[in-house]
Amino acid sequence: MPREIITLQLGQCGNQIGFEFWKQLCAEHGISPEGIVEEFATEGTDRKDVFFYQADDEHYIPRAVLLDLEPRVIHSILNSPYAKLYNPENIYLSEHGGGAGNNWASGFSQGEKIHEDIFDIIDREADGSDSLEGFVLCHSIAGGTGSGLGSYLLERLNDRYPKKLVQTYSVFPNQDEMSDVVVQPYNSLLTLKRLTQNADCVVVLDNTALNRIATDRLHIQNPSFSQINQLVSTIMSASTTTLRYPGYMNNDLIGLIASLIPTPRLHFLMTGYTPLTTDQSVASVRKTTVLDVMRRLLQPKNVMVSTGRDRQTNHCYIAILNIIQGEVDPTQVHKSLQRIRERKLANFIPWGPASIQVALSRKSPYLPSAHRVSGLMMANHTSISSVSLGFCSSQEESVPLATFIIFPKFTPNPLARILEIFISFSSLKVPASSSTSCGSGMPSLSSSVRRTCSRTTLMRWTGLGRLFRSSLMSTMQPPSQTTFPGAPRSSDFPPHYSWMGSTASTMPAPSDPTSPHGQPFLVHLQPMSFLLLPPFHALTLDMLVQL
Repeated sequence: MPREIITLQLGQCGNQIGFEFWKQLCAEHGISPEGIVEEFATEGTDRKDVFFYQADDEHYIPRAVLLDLEPRVIHSILNSPYAKLYNPENIYLSEHGGGAGNNWASGFSQGEKIHEDIFDIIDREADGSDSLEGFVLCHSIAGGTGSGLGSYLLERLNDRYPKKLVQTYSVFPNQDEMSDVVVQPYNSLLTLKRLTQNADCVVVLDNTALNRIATDRLHIQNPSFSQINQLVSTIMSASTTTLRYPGYMNNDLIGLIASLIPTPRLHFLMTGYTPLTTDQSVASVRKTTVLDVMRRLLQPKNVMVSTGRDRQTNHCYIAILNIIQGEVDPTQVHKSLQRIRERKLANFIPWGPASIQVALSRKSPYLPSAHRVSGLMMANHTSISSVSLGFCSSQEESVPLATFIIFPKFTPNPLARILEIFISFSSLKVPASSSTSCGSGMPSLSSSVRRTCSRTTLMRWTGLGRLFRSSLMSTMQPPSQTTFPGAPRSSDFPPHYSWMGSTASTMPAPSDPTSPHGQPFLVHLQPMSFLLLPPFHALTLDMLVQL
């Protein structure tokens, strides 16, 4: 009996990569854009029921739910040749169609209002499955809908389906290009907290690495979104081949995940694929062997994540799963693994076994292939902690001077304390009575936040949002011209750090009579800095361990 998987596509990025994914699956299973099995697709050894179901007229319909808060991308899908492939009842568009404005807070708060309509669709799709195994979520962590609404759905899916697996294909922002989304790093941080707590497996798709591979390996000078999405769809389809063309092992989602994730929090995976060729370079393809494919999969240039692997940091593998497609002799796999161990091509953690698992899968008989053997690597590697969450340093000067925050009590590790209350906002209203001293007698901010959040609901969002009611604000001190107790000197930090002392002269003190009662006090930050935190390109998954 097949273990069905429901695909959830969120936002512009999620729906675009999902669209390419379903195009790829239709081509591999011999299904036309209308959902009809082609006449040449006579081989019945594949399992279409994992991702498709048959309607009453025997059309194949994807087990997909398309969600977006603005209609542009979904309308383009409905105007494509694949418009009749999808179930129109599984498409949800927000009534106002205004989107989330690239704001995590807006997407999250809209999720609270529309979750009943969304889960009506998901529940109906789940009830139509014989043996539902889990969900696959396609989204971006940098926008508004994919990050905010995606975070809300992850939390609710955990509550509603606690025994079902949740795997995500999460697209990380490109660090090498300018972005007009000022709050992109905040969106990423806030989404990553939910991915850490509520997802069973996160496949990291780094736009930086995807663009590099398209340029260097596929020789595309200026890769388009469509070409990048095709690359992502190749990864997604290859990672599901053992589910759709089952063998003796790794024929369900839990079998794939269990071998890669030793502990629940170590579930961020990176992928690699080889050989990559475009249609123009098919004629110049090299001869592929199992050893050649497995050796190339271990090379950083073929990995779909741009990590900071330097010689000073001893990063190593936790587990590796290679999915080899093609007609392969198992003895070749055994010899290739021996050669990799002899040459020490992969360094593994000292506290666990050197686990390189190989799953063999057939290729689609309906798609011509220029390669005899191709391979996908899914790896759990410690360098995933160095993936950047936001802009690179070259973008620091391009960000408008429009980031504002009320400065809370200084703590040695501000990110862990601020993350729960900093949700992409521009200003907060501080009551005049909140002049509590930040001395040693004040309780830590995190414990105050936890106590306050239990009795305080999330406020309605305006612009980049007000977060909590005034009771939460009583744990924070408004800016003043005085120095906070325990605050370091501004000379203690590099130039790219920002400290209140550099802007205090321009800010009114709380007792200043020129400051109207109840008006928000704002602290103006330097571009691309977060108080005592370094620029956003240094905010990595390492910091999330502190949560």
